[in-house]
Amino acid sequence: MTKPMQWANALSTRPSLEAAVSEVVAGIKESFTDNPDLGIVFLSAAFASDYSRLVPLLLEKISLPLLIGCGGGGIIGMKEPDQVLEVEGTPALSLMVARLPDVEIQAFRIDSDRLPDSDSPPQKWTELIKVAPEKNPHFLLLSDPMATGINDLLEGLDFAYPQSVKIGGLASGGGMMNQGNLFFYDKNQPSSPLYGQGTIGVALSGNIQIDTIVAQGCRPIGQPYQVSQGERNIITEILVPDDQSGELHPIAPLEALRNLIQTLSKKDQELAQNSLFVGLVGDEFKLALQSGDFLIRNLLGVDPRYGAIAIGDRVRPGQRIQFHLRDAQTSAEDLDFLLKKYQTNSKTKVPQATLLFSCLGRGNSLYQVPNFDSELFRDHVPDIPLAGFFCNGEIGPVGKRTFLHGYTSVFAVFRSL
Repeated sequence: MTKPMQWANALSTRPSLEAAVSEVVAGIKESFTDNPDLGIVFLSAAFASDYSRLVPLLLEKISLPLLIGCGGGGIIGMKEPDQVLEVEGTPALSLMVARLPDVEIQAFRIDSDRLPDSDSPPQKWTELIKVAPEKNPHFLLLSDPMATGINDLLEGLDFAYPQSVKIGGLASGGGMMNQGNLFFYDKNQPSSPLYGQGTIGVALSGNIQIDTIVAQGCRPIGQPYQVSQGERNIITEILVPDDQSGELHPIAPLEALRNLIQTLSKKDQELAQNSLFVGLVGDEFKLALQSGDFLIRNLLGVDPRYGAIAIGDRVRPGQRIQFHLRDAQTSAEDLDFLLKKYQTNSKTKVPQATLLFSCLGRGNSLYQVPNFDSELFRDHVPDIPLAGFFCNGEIGPVGKRTFLHGYTSVFAVFRSL
């Protein structure tokens, strides 16, 4: 009988890197009964000057055939079996290890200048990753924040592996000139270990599934509109239903926004001054929209002369949009709603570990209390290891596509099929 997968996490807040490494390895060995196949490590920016020492120190104390990780402005992990901490601004090291007996693990490193052209066939992408699409791998991706082409990479992976889950984040650990945020060691690759740039990742195939919860922390206001005219990221005209006949008529988006704001409460009007966003509908065939159906993007600017608005993504005629607001209460309610939905839909599933990729703009600065997202998650999904970091951008799916997000918490829940 094949052994089940096994996961364990340990967190240290020791100010010395040597002491932190010793503490997390000791914590892992207390609860982990087998040799790990994979290590995932997140190290605080407080250790930025010591980043190059991390991999050798870890490998001296624990055998890891494969290790990936990155630096972070905040680190998440288990201090005790029943205590999860989000450590922001002070030294921290989090190590997650996994034994995956029925899972094929393929590690890869990608430089931005090695990406196939946008019109390349799927085979070019599978050659880059070295995993056949019929294996339906799931991807964990970590990227340097200075790396270009991350959106092209996500589009290419969606193109070549449409059934696969892609999750991860952009490192936020600082380092020399904001570079050198990535940690990579693969015993099968002679150039390891790596302390550098680009994108690193693992493809996981076989008896493993990743469930995702993408909490963007916004609530819709008003009604959905349909884009009728626009170019690239600029919307010049939308269609609005008539109050009486219901027929659609064109209007400048800025005019529609002004009309909408007049209908809001005083509190929401104040919030709209600096926390207004635009949601793009992820599934154009879905009629009843709710939280999680929108891809949230920044409202970059307006043009009063033409009534146009610019947002932080491309739009196309026919696409539906809806204005959104974000604050701490909305973010908390959004995550609670999504976790309850996941709990309801996964009663027969057995989650075994979670990685959390959360925006630097969340955490204590948003909620004014520590550990909010991770503790709320464990209220709904208790008793499994949780690790992660605060990102410069979060990678996760909305609908059937994968996107780079901001102000978002992406939970990746690992389980057997």
